[in-house]
Amino acid sequence: MKADELARTHIRVTGRVQGVGFRAFVQQAGTAFGLSGWVRNVGYDQVETVAEGSHQMLLRFIEVVSRGPQGARVDEAHTEWESPTGEFREFAVKHSL
Repeated sequence: MKADELARTHIRVTGRVQGVGFRAFVQQAGTAFGLSGWVRNVGYDQVETVAEGSHQMLLRFIEVVSRGPQGARVDEAHTEWESPTGEFREFAVKHSL
């Protein structure tokens, strides 16, 4: 895949990710990397995010999300590559499941 080719990733992060600003951190990172998509809480110890953008920026995004903000503890980050749809206009925080 070329570095500037449009790509999509789906990341599920588990650990201490609630009450530490994790969603805001992910949204800020996505916006800073020029990505579009969303982030939301799932259950009490998981955050899920879908992002689209250049493959190169998504690789950087995955690295940042896998570390999380200060105060968080990431126990596991599971990443899947998906086909991009172009459905997002911005990077948003969605309501929790």
